[in-house]
Amino acid sequence: MRCFICERGCQISQEGTGLCGRYTNRDDEIVERFPDRYLLACPISVETVPLLHFHPGAPFFQVSTVGCNFDCPGCIATVTAREMNPDSAALQRLTPEAVADKALSDGCRGVAFLLNDPLASYQTFLRVARAAKERGLLVTCASNAYFTNESLRPLLGLLDAINIGFKGLSGERLRSCGGRDGTVVLRNIRMLRENGVHVEVACMERLDNREDTWSLARELAAISPDIPLQLMRFIPLEDADPALEPSIRDTEALARELRSVLPHVYVFNAPGTRQLDTYCPSCGGVTHSRDFYGPMGARLLNSGSLDTRTLSTDCPACGASVSIRGDITPPSLREREFQGGYPFTRGLEIVESMCLAMGVRERAEVISAWEWLLAQKRLPDLHRGIQSIEGYLGLIRDFGTVLGRREGAEDLAAYLDSLVEPVRRGVEDITQRPSVYYAMGKPLFAIMGKRFENHLVETAGGESCNRRLELAGRPGQTISTETLADVAPEVIFISSFIANDPETFCQECCELGLDLPAVRHSRVHIAPIPCSDFGAPKWVLGLRAIANALHPEMFNFDLTADSSAFHHRVYGQDFPLESINRSFAKPSRLWRFEEPRCMREAS
Repeated sequence: MRCFICERGCQISQEGTGLCGRYTNRDDEIVERFPDRYLLACPISVETVPLLHFHPGAPFFQVSTVGCNFDCPGCIATVTAREMNPDSAALQRLTPEAVADKALSDGCRGVAFLLNDPLASYQTFLRVARAAKERGLLVTCASNAYFTNESLRPLLGLLDAINIGFKGLSGERLRSCGGRDGTVVLRNIRMLRENGVHVEVACMERLDNREDTWSLARELAAISPDIPLQLMRFIPLEDADPALEPSIRDTEALARELRSVLPHVYVFNAPGTRQLDTYCPSCGGVTHSRDFYGPMGARLLNSGSLDTRTLSTDCPACGASVSIRGDITPPSLREREFQGGYPFTRGLEIVESMCLAMGVRERAEVISAWEWLLAQKRLPDLHRGIQSIEGYLGLIRDFGTVLGRREGAEDLAAYLDSLVEPVRRGVEDITQRPSVYYAMGKPLFAIMGKRFENHLVETAGGESCNRRLELAGRPGQTISTETLADVAPEVIFISSFIANDPETFCQECCELGLDLPAVRHSRVHIAPIPCSDFGAPKWVLGLRAIANALHPEMFNFDLTADSSAFHHRVYGQDFPLESINRSFAKPSRLWRFEEPRCMREAS
């Protein structure tokens, strides 16, 4: 029997499953195998979906299950799309009515299905949508929109808005995800628009797909020039090639060029960019301002050009429409630790990185650590623990106990501590601690003072400027040029997760009119090992890089040798630098889990 859920059209035998593993053929009926089970259920802002032109600032109730009908290389949500067990005891069971009731009790405007694709839980999503509409709630989702006509039509009249993650019009990129024909999604966009559904489209912005992006923009403009296009600047994770990552500056330039075709083009995954703002297509002024809010996320700013008296959806300067649907709500919701959107997946990746570093080599064992974390509701403890060295080592020991790997955990903790100790000893008697500002992406995006990177700065003998700033974003927020000028840091570090090269960073400081001591004296740095100042245990390499930069008169760690020794000691092999990407979970894009013991024995 052919599965009708998505256009991959799997032929499913009696009691068999299709490629996504989420549906079975039961008495000649396609049935969802794991209905009404949720990995995540919590309030979010609508910009976390992300939707930028739909009820801006409004709270929605996010639900996420497990699985996906696609299998995209370098997926930012691998842990939920491919790795988490769909029948795990850590998933909570909620009826559609319970989901709608929770949305109402939390003061949400609607329900949003995201993080993994509703096509992996189609019948659950359909029931939730019906229950939500019965209670007067809005319904939104994020999907690759590879719906068939048969599966899309029942959603029309229920679905109010959708963010469509467009994988490609044709060719290798789409096939690598499991699709065949990009015109299927264009067909669905037309159908959604014709039936009154608000549509926003997101596409991955990589160095190898610019031509495809231009073609997509033209196709969308032919359907409706009001459709917002979101450029998701590529963050290379899992097995993705870091050589395909564009610079923030290049992606911003592309967005400006694309506005000649579509008026509303946005740049995500670029902290500090002003290309998340809405620009009036008539006068060019900023009508609504937003800030980076974690991977794939944004947050409406209740300041600047946002008219908080009238909460106008039109341009305050000339009155022209900017194609925003629904009222604007002054943003007030703050998502909890690792909740809402993709930061949740980053939290699970950090746990995975600890497991791998203490000797875990099979996926099932990592999943058992996740299940314990979620079942025990320990996400807040994880978030607090990873903000200090002692807390991080404590978490390693906790997971070692849970997995029955106390010896491996103690060995890892002792090894990391042995690499930290020379830094601690070296700075014990210093009297001059240089002032340090930690940025992410562009110069004005300051990371939160309580974050781990600032703890590393202090451990390495610096004084954290970020600790003195009043910040309320995630993982920080954009500050004013005046604030950064007043801070006047002697040294600047750029986060190695969402990076910017020091030369461009300094150029942007000059363009902002910032004459900072750190820029003047060429003391702007980024960790030479990607993603080594937060998350994975390789933060110890980042600490030593920070120590070198802050006190060159005292420290001269050989970071190349350190990295080679670290990877050999922890993972049993070295990894070429060019294979190390932005993933918290895996040490390199070359990393692969071992096959389960039962499969090895059978072969």
